[in-house]
Amino acid sequence: MFTKVHHVAIICSDYERSKEFYTNTLGLTVIEETYRKERNSYKLDLAVGEHTQIELFSFPDSPKRPSYPEARGLRHVAFEVTDLDDAVQHLRKKGVSSLEDIRLDELTNKRFTFFADPDGLPIELYEK
Repeated sequence: MFTKVHHVAIICSDYERSKEFYTNTLGLTVIEETYRKERNSYKLDLAVGEHTQIELFSFPDSPKRPSYPEARGLRHVAFEVTDLDDAVQHLRKKGVSSLEDIRLDELTNKRFTFFADPDGLPIELYEK
């Protein structure tokens, strides 16, 4: 029945800042950008590999979401990378200062780290 995760939708507070972050800092490819005049909002579809997308939305006056690590709801977005050290180095060169120390998943023995997008959304990098 379910075959894959198609997309993750993110509402941002500053569209241009988040667009810059997801396209230039993370290197995601723009599929389509739509401005919806009746809503005064943008929808930006971004490719993550061949099968998954990020939908980046802007809405005027969207409420701030409380950020507690163990609160109910979506906890974080995780991207798989082939080389975690290279990915971390790339993000540092792009000015991402919120990178945490690399850790080891005690269940899988895979390395991972977290950082935040411009609105503080936690993003995980998980080594393949």
